[in-house]
Amino acid sequence: MGRVLLETVNLKKYFPITSGVLNRVIGYVRAVDGVSLRVYRGSIHAIVGETGCGKSTLARVIAGIYEPTSGRIVFDGIDLSRAGRREKRMARRRISMVFQDPTSSLNPRHRVLDIVTAPLRVNGIGSRRERAKRAAEMLKMVELGEDVLYKYPHELSGGQRQRVAIARALVTEPDLVVLDEPTSSLDVSVQAKIVELLLELKKELGLTYMLITHNLGLAKNMASHISVMYAGKIVESSPAEDLFARPSHPYTRALIAAIPPVDESEEAIIRKHGLPARPGEPPSLTSPPRGCRFHPRCPLVIPKCSEKEPPKVEVSEEHYSWCWLNS
Repeated sequence: MGRVLLETVNLKKYFPITSGVLNRVIGYVRAVDGVSLRVYRGSIHAIVGETGCGKSTLARVIAGIYEPTSGRIVFDGIDLSRAGRREKRMARRRISMVFQDPTSSLNPRHRVLDIVTAPLRVNGIGSRRERAKRAAEMLKMVELGEDVLYKYPHELSGGQRQRVAIARALVTEPDLVVLDEPTSSLDVSVQAKIVELLLELKKELGLTYMLITHNLGLAKNMASHISVMYAGKIVESSPAEDLFARPSHPYTRALIAAIPPVDESEEAIIRKHGLPARPGEPPSLTSPPRGCRFHPRCPLVIPKCSEKEPPKVEVSEEHYSWCWLNS
């Protein structure tokens, strides 16, 4: 493993639920509930899980869009929870984000030139001419022509809009790029091209990616490390190869069982390690179940699972699981 670029320690993000004329707080949505993880420089670290598990909220907290409720975010040795305003601003400039839907993440009233140069203007980088030159360079890097600079988002295809979003994310030369479902809103024919572009840019620019996805197959093909998230918590975290060779948590095995196999090797993995979950839905994040949050749907549940949260267990080197069956 290389040097740690990003570390979260017991990170939490709760959203208050209010009621009545006085907006009295009557509860909280525990979207991220005590997440600790490490992202190594130069790696692709995937966060996978079902819709509503909190992975996109985690991404937005790390990117600085949401302030954490508690816990720590340490970026390249800088503790952002304790850093001063200027130091935090400089660190945040080195973290950028590509959102899931480029149609909603790009301002329809702005030209591509204004969209791509916006991070430079906000951070006071360069003159107007220098910013325009940088924008043209970024469009070339994402394989778009300069003529796109003067177009509006509605004049572009979905794949072109996502390339513009990638150019905007990279214009400040970040170290960490958070990719929130970067291909899920695109046509299947375009998805592979965007993935290929992202991998090329990572290699060329020496980037580190945090990939947010519900697609375990995509994580398998892209990521070097995978953390599996369920109901606001990480339940398993491992190097990607080891996760598929020795999945430890029943929820991970349930995700593997849901992968549509594309070749014989994936079919063999599903046949060997797949373990479908019991019918049901993920729990409400306003009142999650006691103990292991997966136990109402777990096919291997034991009495202890509903009584107390499972401890963190090292299954193998850098492979951790939060499951009573491994303790």
